[in-house]
Amino acid sequence: MVISQPLDEKRQHPRFPVQFRSSFSSVNVVGGEGALADLSVRGCRIECRVAVKPGTELQLKIHLPNEPAPLGITVAAVRWARGETFGVEFMDMHDEEWKRLGRFIASVELPRADQIDQS
Repeated sequence: MVISQPLDEKRQHPRFPVQFRSSFSSVNVVGGEGALADLSVRGCRIECRVAVKPGTELQLKIHLPNEPAPLGITVAAVRWARGETFGVEFMDMHDEEWKRLGRFIASVELPRADQIDQS
Protein backbone atom coordinates (compact mmCIF):
# COMPACT_ATOMS: atom_id res chain seq x y z
CA MET A 1 0.00 0.00 0.00
CA VAL A 2 1.33 3.43 -0.91
CA ILE A 3 0.10 6.43 1.00
CA SER A 4 1.00 9.76 -0.56
CA GLN A 5 2.21 12.53 1.70
CA PRO A 6 2.89 16.20 0.95
CA LEU A 7 6.49 16.94 0.04
CA ASP A 8 6.96 18.97 3.22
CA GLU A 9 5.60 16.12 5.38
CA LYS A 10 8.25 15.08 7.93
CA ARG A 11 6.41 12.13 9.46
CA GLN A 12 7.87 8.68 8.92
CA HIS A 13 4.64 6.81 9.69
CA PRO A 14 1.16 7.31 8.19
CA ARG A 15 -1.47 8.94 10.37
CA PHE A 16 -5.03 7.68 10.62
CA PRO A 17 -7.99 9.92 11.44
CA VAL A 18 -9.63 8.76 14.67
CA GLN A 19 -11.83 10.16 17.42
CA PHE A 20 -10.98 8.81 20.89
CA ARG A 21 -11.04 10.15 24.38
CA SER A 22 -7.62 10.63 25.95
CA SER A 23 -6.24 11.81 29.27
CA PHE A 24 -2.78 13.08 30.09
CA SER A 25 -0.70 14.25 33.01
CA SER A 26 2.74 15.54 33.81
CA VAL A 27 4.18 15.84 37.29
CA ASN A 28 3.40 19.36 38.61
CA VAL A 29 3.09 20.79 35.09
CA VAL A 30 -0.20 19.99 33.38
CA GLY A 31 -3.03 17.50 33.24
CA GLY A 32 -6.36 17.10 31.51
CA GLU A 33 -8.51 15.30 29.00
CA GLY A 34 -8.73 15.74 25.28
CA ALA A 35 -9.95 14.33 22.01
CA LEU A 36 -7.34 12.32 20.15
CA ALA A 37 -7.71 13.21 16.48
CA ASP A 38 -4.86 11.58 14.50
CA LEU A 39 -2.95 8.46 15.42
CA SER A 40 0.17 6.74 14.10
CA VAL A 41 2.48 4.09 15.53
CA ARG A 42 4.78 6.83 16.86
CA GLY A 43 2.48 9.66 17.91
CA CYS A 44 -0.84 11.47 17.82
CA ARG A 45 -2.61 14.82 17.75
CA ILE A 46 -4.76 15.85 20.71
CA GLU A 47 -7.35 18.62 20.89
CA CYS A 48 -8.06 20.05 24.35
CA ARG A 49 -8.64 23.27 26.27
CA VAL A 50 -5.49 22.90 28.38
CA ALA A 51 -2.38 24.78 27.25
CA VAL A 52 0.49 22.34 26.78
CA LYS A 53 3.97 23.54 25.85
CA PRO A 54 6.37 21.84 23.43
CA GLY A 55 9.04 19.90 25.31
CA THR A 56 6.65 18.75 28.05
CA GLU A 57 6.74 15.02 28.74
CA LEU A 58 3.35 13.51 29.47
CA GLN A 59 1.90 10.23 30.61
CA LEU A 60 -0.93 9.51 28.20
CA LYS A 61 -3.93 7.19 28.23
CA ILE A 62 -5.79 6.52 24.99
CA HIS A 63 -9.27 5.03 25.23
CA LEU A 64 -9.41 2.74 22.18
CA PRO A 65 -12.84 1.53 21.05
CA ASN A 66 -13.88 -1.96 22.16
CA GLU A 67 -10.95 -2.20 24.58
CA PRO A 68 -11.57 -2.78 28.31
CA ALA A 69 -8.55 -0.75 29.47
CA PRO A 70 -6.96 2.40 28.02
CA LEU A 71 -3.68 2.14 26.14
CA GLY A 72 -0.96 3.55 28.41
CA ILE A 73 1.94 5.56 27.05
CA THR A 74 4.56 5.99 29.77
CA VAL A 75 6.30 8.94 28.09
CA ALA A 76 4.84 11.07 25.29
CA ALA A 77 6.87 14.16 24.33
CA VAL A 78 4.96 17.24 23.16
CA ARG A 79 6.56 18.20 19.84
CA TRP A 80 4.32 21.13 18.84
CA ALA A 81 1.33 23.11 20.09
CA ARG A 82 -1.06 25.44 18.23
CA GLY A 83 -4.06 26.92 19.99
CA GLU A 84 -6.07 24.09 21.54
CA THR A 85 -4.17 21.36 19.67
CA PHE A 86 -0.85 19.68 20.31
CA GLY A 87 1.13 16.78 18.85
CA VAL A 88 3.05 14.16 20.78
CA GLU A 89 5.66 11.56 19.93
CA PHE A 90 5.43 8.28 21.82
CA MET A 91 8.79 7.82 23.51
CA ASP A 92 8.22 4.94 25.90
CA MET A 93 5.60 2.36 26.79
CA HIS A 94 5.54 -1.23 27.96
CA ASP A 95 6.10 -3.89 25.28
CA GLU A 96 2.52 -5.16 25.54
CA GLU A 97 1.21 -1.61 24.96
CA TRP A 98 3.37 -1.25 21.82
CA LYS A 99 1.84 -4.53 20.60
CA ARG A 100 -1.71 -3.35 21.37
CA LEU A 101 -1.06 -0.12 19.48
CA GLY A 102 0.37 -2.05 16.52
CA ARG A 103 -2.68 -4.34 16.41
CA PHE A 104 -5.03 -1.38 16.53
CA ILE A 105 -3.16 0.51 13.77
CA ALA A 106 -3.26 -2.65 11.62
CA SER A 107 -7.04 -2.91 12.13
CA VAL A 108 -7.50 0.73 11.04
CA GLU A 109 -5.05 0.35 8.15
CA LEU A 110 -6.72 -2.76 6.62
CA PRO A 111 -10.09 -1.14 5.80
CA ARG A 112 -8.23 1.85 4.35
CA ALA A 113 -6.11 -0.45 2.13
CA ASP A 114 -9.29 -2.17 0.93
CA GLN A 115 -10.78 1.19 -0.07
CA ILE A 116 -7.64 2.11 -2.03
CA ASP A 117 -7.62 -1.27 -3.83
CA GLN A 118 -11.25 -0.84 -4.88
CA SER A 119 -10.65 2.59 -6.47
